[in-house]
Amino acid sequence: MGFWEHKRVLVTGGAGFLGSFVVEKLHARGCQEIVVPRSKEYDLVSMEAVKRLYQDARPSIVIHLAAVVGGIGANMANPGRFFFENLMMGVQMMEVGRLVGVEKFVAIATICAYPKFTPVPFKEADLWNGYPEETNAPYGLAKKMLLVQGQAYREQYGFNSISLLPVNLYGPRDNFSLSSSHVIPALIRKCVDAREGRQPSIEVWGDGSPTREFLYVEDAAEGIIRAAEIYNGTEPVNLGSGKEISIKDLVALICELTRYTGGVTWNTSKPNGQPRRCLDVSRAKTLFGFEATTNFRQGLQRTIQWYEQTRGRMASNRSEP
Repeated sequence: MGFWEHKRVLVTGGAGFLGSFVVEKLHARGCQEIVVPRSKEYDLVSMEAVKRLYQDARPSIVIHLAAVVGGIGANMANPGRFFFENLMMGVQMMEVGRLVGVEKFVAIATICAYPKFTPVPFKEADLWNGYPEETNAPYGLAKKMLLVQGQAYREQYGFNSISLLPVNLYGPRDNFSLSSSHVIPALIRKCVDAREGRQPSIEVWGDGSPTREFLYVEDAAEGIIRAAEIYNGTEPVNLGSGKEISIKDLVALICELTRYTGGVTWNTSKPNGQPRRCLDVSRAKTLFGFEATTNFRQGLQRTIQWYEQTRGRMASNRSEP
């Protein structure tokens, strides 16, 4: 608890999905000074904005969560934007952090940085053994450069930067937009909309064969905070649950939990994405004692409940005069 008592912490992306839980956990641990920049005030793609943010925030620790993200469709539609904006935000945030002498920089990378055909479970040592899956390679490589930068800065400048590789996240407050969301929120929305609209079927991309691993957002936030408190090493660290599920089984489970009884149409003209994803999570347990604790079914139930309640409130607000 005492670690955060006199720290001034800058959390980029702190108003977002993962960031909001990280900020809550910082408050719970006694952190009194937390700066959450908003994109309308600080465009982190701009070096001048990054310098101004550091001048205003004066942080001792930076947790860099800000990113331009999306599912397979969003990545395929915006490869250039996803590469450039994520690269520039990360590189500039770390460089200015070094120049002003921050105590620690926590860089959040992505599971998309792994090679397309990484042996399961993914071990951190396999990170450089091939090219990432094509549909999200630009995003994955841009975030991967934070690891390279952090290791280079540690070697030359003694800069304390750590790099974490969270797997696919899910939970309350996620993005449920069908044009830019990831697989779990997209499926939840499709199933709830189809149930209430009495639609005969929903469409799902691919053939259902790929597997994915998912980490509940509160568990991810806990892992990040623990790493910030304890870990000071040069090697990247996976954050995950260590359990995989096929997309076909995931669809069946979400249909069950949302009480959707219609059909599922598999659009095999759309890409499957990476064939398998499942992490070796032993390094996080060994180095800073992190293990995921949320049961997947219970986490999905909480996510669905949040979406249905929030969706209902939003609809009610729109209907008011």
